[in-house]
Amino acid sequence: MTKGPILIDLEDDADAPSPATAPPVPDPDAPPPPEGRAMQTVATLAARKPSKLARLFWGLLLAFLGAAVSVAAWDFITGLMTRAPLLGYAVTGLAAAFLLVLLIIALRELQAISRLARLDRLHSRADAALSADSLRDARAVVSDLTRLYSGRDDTSWGRERLADLSGDQFDAGALLGLAETEILIPLDQVAMQEIEAAARQVATVTAIVPLALADVVVALTSNLRMIRRIAEIYGGRAGTLGSWRLARAVMTHLVATGAVAVGDDLISSVAGGGVVSKISRRFGEGVVNGALTARVGVAAMEVCRPLPFAQTRRPSVTGLVKRALTGLFSSR
Repeated sequence: MTKGPILIDLEDDADAPSPATAPPVPDPDAPPPPEGRAMQTVATLAARKPSKLARLFWGLLLAFLGAAVSVAAWDFITGLMTRAPLLGYAVTGLAAAFLLVLLIIALRELQAISRLARLDRLHSRADAALSADSLRDARAVVSDLTRLYSGRDDTSWGRERLADLSGDQFDAGALLGLAETEILIPLDQVAMQEIEAAARQVATVTAIVPLALADVVVALTSNLRMIRRIAEIYGGRAGTLGSWRLARAVMTHLVATGAVAVGDDLISSVAGGGVVSKISRRFGEGVVNGALTARVGVAAMEVCRPLPFAQTRRPSVTGLVKRALTGLFSSR
């Protein structure tokens, strides 16, 4: 029989569980955390690709309606010219003007898609120049970037500084970093202001408007408008079809990477460690929807930006949302 205390020496294991790292005990009476359902619904709807059968159905329906409208218009105009030639010629002129406007709209949409493709090609070429550390390819990218913004007054000072300092750069990373600093940083600031405005609008409507599906509609329209404005800031100036294709690309990327999922890190970083639990669930949904809108905006910046984030840091979603929602929600 041993007398006195017994000392058991435990090994110091860094991986051993401790009370500090244990998960919190769930509270059955606590309301479920906000999930940002409006933004998750918008992302899922925008990223969903229609099936082949659905595309065939809509294609055939549009073709049938187009043929029916064309035949009806032809019969109407020919019959009108028979009864009243002058009025028939006037209506023919109106139809010709309408077709001309449709042609102009189609050409503008094609031009908008071409501009977005130009930004994407510049981005890909810059990535390749950085990966290969090719100064020649980097100079070609910088030359095309300068040409892209040659007609914009808001980049004139940066283009002049880039022209003065580019001769002193002797590697691809430094040259592209200089172009990013002198030309794109002012555009990044404007794009971040657009993201903050969209996040504020989505959060406010989600928190205040109690109507069903109102938050989904506002989230969809605000995100589409934000993505279009970001494309315009970087020189894309997307049209209607181009904006929708760009939005689908952004949302598909977010859904594929799981960026629309709401985690504890997002809630704690945006809401400030427990503020969401002190306010209503509706306000918590507004905060999370605003944060997810900011994620969409940052993804749109990465897609529309002609150069990757190399010299400058990618904008922080937490910082964007905190600036957007400062003073909007009160924890009292």
